[in-house]
Amino acid sequence: MALTFTEEQEQLRTTLRRFLADKAPSAAVRRAMDSGEGYDPRLWRQMADQLGLHGLALPEAYGGFGGGPVELGIVLEELGRVLLPSPYFATVALAGQALAASNDEAAQARWLPAIADGSTTATLALAEESGSWRVEDVETTATHETVSGTKMFVVDGHTADLILVVARTGTGPGLFAVDGDAPGVTRTRLETLDPTRRLARVDLDGAPARRIGPDGDASAYLRTVLDLVAVALAAEQVGGAQACLDAAVEYAKVRVQFGRPIGSFQAVKHKCADLLVQVEGARSAAYHATTVADEGSSELPVSAALAAACCADAFTHAAKENIQIHGGIGYTWEHDAHLYLKRAKSSEQLFGGPAAHRARLADLVGI
Repeated sequence: MALTFTEEQEQLRTTLRRFLADKAPSAAVRRAMDSGEGYDPRLWRQMADQLGLHGLALPEAYGGFGGGPVELGIVLEELGRVLLPSPYFATVALAGQALAASNDEAAQARWLPAIADGSTTATLALAEESGSWRVEDVETTATHETVSGTKMFVVDGHTADLILVVARTGTGPGLFAVDGDAPGVTRTRLETLDPTRRLARVDLDGAPARRIGPDGDASAYLRTVLDLVAVALAAEQVGGAQACLDAAVEYAKVRVQFGRPIGSFQAVKHKCADLLVQVEGARSAAYHATTVADEGSSELPVSAALAAACCADAFTHAAKENIQIHGGIGYTWEHDAHLYLKRAKSSEQLFGGPAAHRARLADLVGI
């Protein structure tokens, strides 16, 4: 199992990093997060039209480029480095992967081409008032034609054109497609900790729905989707953690105290060194998980749980240490350090905290 990238994958990273440096500097990120949509629609179109990012990890038969979790991980790592406010994670990592893994050719033909060309945004709805992302905890119910449930908390749910809802049926959990503007759908944007990623409350009252994926109990398929989502988020967290490490090291080089750069002091040196070790460990866990996911290995649940716990911890630790090394300026609104900490904390709890992932990992390996 290789943990290295091909020349084409490295070119993808280089091209995207250059693109984001030009199109998504800090000032642009702040404008987008404060806008009504919560993202820049023009940049969204450029990501699709100029770079083909939306279809990168989707099947060629449905307008994609036939990549997989490794390519998606590269994109998310780079987006995470700049905290880009965008429905990309919800549309591609959540809904796109769910559709691609469904083996439902009719559903894929209907929605994947529009996701690939950027004309449709989408998301996945599972978490309810309990905050759980376990399939067995879902209380939303569905028939073959409608879905009903309250207080579903959905990433980018306020703007998504398509909402894929996990709901209980008489034969077990299943996945259902609901139009974002359909009758019976009420969407409320929520004020959240992280201004760079929007969250909405979605209430469904007999909303028209279409079943996607396997009939009967679809728990196994849905758990696989959630593992793929956890791997995608881990890659994004690695990007954010690396950005925090880079910012901390750069500041330690240029900030002078008592006539010396603060990076020359042992306490700051050790902080940066320890942070490097943790970020590199998280990167290894994330890259391993994307490789396992790409190969369709049975090790995916273990690798996903490990990466989810490790990368969440690393990003939060890196964001905190970045603020500490910056000192007083790191606490100001004008500095971006607080944005990374807010993204780190919100991502840490998005699909269950590190403790939940560790508990799952222990169960999977029989500890």
